[in-house]
Amino acid sequence: MKTLLQINTVVNFGSTGRIINELGQTAIQNGWNSYLAYGRKDQVPQPNLIKIGSDWDVNLHGLQTRLFDQHGLGSRNATNKFIKHIDQIKPTIIHLHNLHGYYINIEILFNYLELKNIPVVWTFHDCWPMTGHCVYFDVVGCEKWKSVCYHCPQTREYPASLCWDRSLQNFHLKKELFSSLKNLTIVPVSRWLENIVKQSYFSEFPIQVISNGIDMDVFSPLQNSNILHKYRLENKFIILGIASIWSTHKGLNDFTELSKKLKSDEQIILVGLTEFQLKTLPTNIIGISRTENVQELVALYSVADVFINPSVEEIFGLTTVEALACGTPTIVFNATASPELIKPEIGFVVGKGDISGLIEAIKTIKVKGKNYYSLACRDHIKKLYDKNDRHIDYLNLYESILSKQK
Repeated sequence: MKTLLQINTVVNFGSTGRIINELGQTAIQNGWNSYLAYGRKDQVPQPNLIKIGSDWDVNLHGLQTRLFDQHGLGSRNATNKFIKHIDQIKPTIIHLHNLHGYYINIEILFNYLELKNIPVVWTFHDCWPMTGHCVYFDVVGCEKWKSVCYHCPQTREYPASLCWDRSLQNFHLKKELFSSLKNLTIVPVSRWLENIVKQSYFSEFPIQVISNGIDMDVFSPLQNSNILHKYRLENKFIILGIASIWSTHKGLNDFTELSKKLKSDEQIILVGLTEFQLKTLPTNIIGISRTENVQELVALYSVADVFINPSVEEIFGLTTVEALACGTPTIVFNATASPELIKPEIGFVVGKGDISGLIEAIKTIKVKGKNYYSLACRDHIKKLYDKNDRHIDYLNLYESILSKQK
């Protein structure tokens, strides 16, 4: 029986954690064994779940990153122990996801992968594999990654280094390690990211775009929600924003500026805020802390009249897709991968940071009404971003890779 091993920072938590868990389930349904390896956030024990290292390992790795900018170079003992698990599992395919997150040593891992020559699929959920430090570079307009990283302008950004800039050494080490694999296929999750990959040192590897997908049965318009009553939103035009981490790059300041121009019957709701952010919100924004309660998210998507994703660093835009699947028209900025998700029948793309453009788009949706867009929103997502279809794309990719080994 063929065996799939996936490696990611987390499992069954956040977007990438849910993706690997659901992809593993699809693999099992199609006759594969499935193993999930992760480094952070303890899980309820389940078959074939492998924890890489301990919280202590993560903390030490984090300290090594903070002091010396050696992210991906800690967790030596944890990774060596994990390598023994891989030898026992004997995977047919190894599927990498996020390797950053203070839990695995890339030098040990890739030396092992080169030695064993196991077919590897690597889904890029951000740009970290291509840089000497950062996970996003578009927001600062940096293009050093195209040739060689040095003097990184974002050393204080995740994975933050407070004392050192090793971006030059990190870049050369990553390039050497990652380019050493002879049996590697890169999977960007958007066309925008595909274009980035083709300009990087990964350009010579096979590249196949497979978008993230969502559960269309879960993310669907929810009727009779008590959300309106819970947050006193009756007779309000609801403007929704959701992020796992809110920052300037994700558009928090844009929502603050937008709130200054709201009409009396318009209400912004933001989900995913920290306790500090909740305390500093303008009084006319309803703030909600991060939740893993999917049904609550679906209820919020469903009652919203418009969803706005003003992020300027979207590799894909999962919240945008989830909102559209719930029948809610969406507005995004013309930045990174966000515009790929929108067409005129389902929403608007406005200039980066253009608050006036946001207001005009909101006004158009308000005049036409949400129902004008809802059916087209859901049809669009069903056609392109149904998780079942995207998971089959991955299984077909695995089979295609294996057929070339014969």
